[in-house]
Amino acid sequence: MNEINIADQLIGDSHKPFIIAEMSGNHNQSLERALQIVDAAAAAGADAIKLQTYTADTMTMPGALTIEDENSLWKGRELYDLYQEAYTPWEWHKPIFERAKEHGMVAFSSPFDETAVDFLEELGAPVYKIASFENTDHPLLRKVAATGKPVIMSTGAATIQEVAEGVQVLREAGCQELILLKCTSTYPSTPENTNLITIPHMRQLHGVQVGLSDHTMGIGAAVAAVALGATVIEKHFTLRRADGGVDSAFSLEPEELKALVVETERARLALGRVQYGVQRAEEKSRLFKRSVYAAKDIAAGEQLTRENIRVIRPGLGLAPKHFESLLGKAAKQSIKAGTPLTWDVV
Repeated sequence: MNEINIADQLIGDSHKPFIIAEMSGNHNQSLERALQIVDAAAAAGADAIKLQTYTADTMTMPGALTIEDENSLWKGRELYDLYQEAYTPWEWHKPIFERAKEHGMVAFSSPFDETAVDFLEELGAPVYKIASFENTDHPLLRKVAATGKPVIMSTGAATIQEVAEGVQVLREAGCQELILLKCTSTYPSTPENTNLITIPHMRQLHGVQVGLSDHTMGIGAAVAAVALGATVIEKHFTLRRADGGVDSAFSLEPEELKALVVETERARLALGRVQYGVQRAEEKSRLFKRSVYAAKDIAAGEQLTRENIRVIRPGLGLAPKHFESLLGKAAKQSIKAGTPLTWDVV
């Protein structure tokens, strides 16, 4: 699978997982807090900060929907008001992008309509994210693909046919570098509905790099995703869940994001290669395998028995597999207790 270069950050199997901290609405309508989130994400080792570029009016209209789902974090909230609270003011994008650049981080966004793409192009966005709920918006996909920038697309709430159509639309419109993210569009999602085993299947099906847009609590699912071949992990991020905010309940805190960075890289490194036999690092440890020793003083000509030989550590004598064949043999010479047995003495 070809690696992808996003603002000099290489993404691929031979590189550490690309960790995206999704700010979403966790700035709680404070630019100062938004910049603190960027600082905290950088300190935790994230590779990128991601925004969402929309307004309440580009998403919906007042009175269009009140959320009634009993399991939703936003039950009882009107959709328009929710987006009004969660959106990132467009004039904040530039200072947020600049702060990320100061830290050597990639800053980019999910556009939710074509005007957002034009705006992000003016800011020099190096990559575009297609959110799950937009992965069937073919006009938007064509607009994003036409920029020639790499595209990361989440696949939540979409059929296998809809994902395939989205991939085809992007490619036909000029997208050369595409990453798909396995995603479950529930907030939060559960381990049971995350279905990470889809990652290698999706990778093979579409011939692209695959990652995880993760809405579960904690970092376990993300670490497992890397073990299954994910090269990109996206997690919502906040300073403290207790501060509140539309997405705070399923967002990582700084210490958790740092653990995510460390543990996903450990998972990648641990994959290694198919390996049998003794590794160089293990050679000294072979000393602590068991072998056959004289358990008592044994006179020359005396038969070896279960009472006068034992299998113990260290591994300086004959391997334990020879124990049964040694029984009944005579000692060629006297053998002192604690001596490792070799063929020379029996």
